[in-house]
Amino acid sequence: MKKLVITVAPTGSLPTKAKTPHVPITPQEIVACALRCEAAGAAVVHVHVRDPQTQAPSPRYDLFQEVTEGLRARSRLIVQISTGGRAGMGYEERSERLRLCPEMASLTTGSVNFPDSVYINGPDLIDKLAADMLRYGIKPEMEIFDTSMIANALDLAARGLARRPLHFNFVMGLKGAIPATAENLMHLKNSIPADATWSVSGIGAAQLPMNVLGIVLGGHVRVGLEDNIYYRKGELASNEQLVERIVRIARELGREVASPDEARSILGLDATS
Repeated sequence: MKKLVITVAPTGSLPTKAKTPHVPITPQEIVACALRCEAAGAAVVHVHVRDPQTQAPSPRYDLFQEVTEGLRARSRLIVQISTGGRAGMGYEERSERLRLCPEMASLTTGSVNFPDSVYINGPDLIDKLAADMLRYGIKPEMEIFDTSMIANALDLAARGLARRPLHFNFVMGLKGAIPATAENLMHLKNSIPADATWSVSGIGAAQLPMNVLGIVLGGHVRVGLEDNIYYRKGELASNEQLVERIVRIARELGREVASPDEARSILGLDATS
């Protein structure tokens, strides 16, 4: 079994300092947190940015640039920029940050109901973002909220808008999306090509059990305050604690953890260049 690639999603779009003091908001906080997570065992950092004054999700290019350049200068982490729509739903707002040419970027291949909104990703938007990633040599992480999104990702590859081997992230346990069960994870895992890689993100209390299943089944995992702000019920977590716990569990289960450079090989990032 290949080494485990740990992605950390330290900020996301929702947690604020009022909810948890551990969430990094400013570019400087995000970079510092990512460095601590790298030391703890993370290989990939999934980047959202916030307005430093309001803490609201932001599409600002300069904020993404500050985080990306800060990490490139000080770490070996694989930078994965989010193209999610909470900070701005339009194509231009979501594509501009790709000019920074991160090694990876998220690509949600369909629309989904969030608890309080609709996350719209129409076919034309998906195609445009995929084409941008292809042009810039960025490997997309296909964000999968339900089974149909796998078919959409495979269609991108069939039409030459994404290079194989594909990489998938199964987002499970969000109200409105696929429930976080062992049966559903097995179904998602068995629905992707044999040469593809995959990771799993469990939302809220589903984070730890889905991560453990991902380790055992040979996939990879995502942790972080974007998905879950608690270490256990009633106890707030830091991003570093969530990384450290998964490293401990993986080693107890006999699975070694990948360094950022080992993760590059496992995820086939050479194929995007």
